[in-house]
Amino acid sequence: MSDNDGPIIELRGVSKSFGRQHVLDQINLAIETRKNTVIIGRSGTGKSVLLKHIVGLLRPDRGEVYFEGQQIDRLSEAAWVPIRQQISCVFQLNALFDSMTVLENVAFPMTENRRGRLDRDRVRELARRCLEIVGLAGFDPKYPAQLSGGEKKRVAIARAIAIDPPPKVILYDEPTAGLDPQRSDVINKLIRQMQATVDVTGVVVTHDMKTAAEVGDRVLMLYSGHFIADGTPAEVLRAQDPRVRRFAQGTAEPSDISSLLAEQE
Repeated sequence: MSDNDGPIIELRGVSKSFGRQHVLDQINLAIETRKNTVIIGRSGTGKSVLLKHIVGLLRPDRGEVYFEGQQIDRLSEAAWVPIRQQISCVFQLNALFDSMTVLENVAFPMTENRRGRLDRDRVRELARRCLEIVGLAGFDPKYPAQLSGGEKKRVAIARAIAIDPPPKVILYDEPTAGLDPQRSDVINKLIRQMQATVDVTGVVVTHDMKTAAEVGDRVLMLYSGHFIADGTPAEVLRAQDPRVRRFAQGTAEPSDISSLLAEQE
């Protein structure tokens, strides 16, 4: 299948429960190639669970997951390897190795996933190039403890693209969590830059409506296991559904207020 024959990722009727907690309920989602798809929603609504189904860390109770037209949710771990080499992740907590320098952290995917394919000098050259792309040229010898939160996030993005060939998809899990507005703006612009520079498809999970509006070509809101909004950022911001409007405006749900008052009695 060529890149333009259909969505690069599809979830068809995907359901997932943990005990009595129903997290995803017959989710259908087609992710368009080379676009940024943003999944918004409150904490604990299943956004990260959805990402884990895309990369095979979780398997659906019911339903199917496809990558470039191939069903992947029932693959063996060995069969997953070539799929995962095309999908990179930027984790909420960055997942950098404290004992490695910035350059070593960025080079890690190439040394682990392509062992023997690239020589050491080529790996270091590509890692430095990735650091340049995210605006961290010269940070090679630093360690994670010497970096700000925004710098760590940029190292994580550099590592996500440090694959030869580059990934087809990057999954971003709460990419601006814990960052101040200025550093968040840098990361938002960088996500857009990755879309253009690396020609990559982005799937972004966030509870930050500003990030959703700035990086998303399409925004969906996950609520109680279902999507209750789906459209461009502007369309979602204009949604009439009170649950979507409250989320977009950052106002509390009536149930949250009732629970808080009950706790204070």
